[in-house]
Amino acid sequence: MAGVGFVGTIIIGLLAGWIASKFTKSETGLIGNLVLGVIGAVVFGWLAGAFQIAVVGWVANLVGGVIGAVLLIALWRAVRKS
Repeated sequence: MAGVGFVGTIIIGLLAGWIASKFTKSETGLIGNLVLGVIGAVVFGWLAGAFQIAVVGWVANLVGGVIGAVLLIALWRAVRKS
């Protein structure tokens, strides 16, 4: 994630996972939500860089991380149902 570093990405990912679990009413458990949040934040950061989208600052990265985590939770649910 641009501008926040590795530790910032982890912190944002943890927050994003927690927030995403509240939005989606996820039942993957605390650890599962946090892991999905970190992965979602990292994926969002990678996609933003790949598409040359300028995302600067903690708030913008948190919003992107939440979006990434919500999408990953939805994908997780779809995979578990099949």
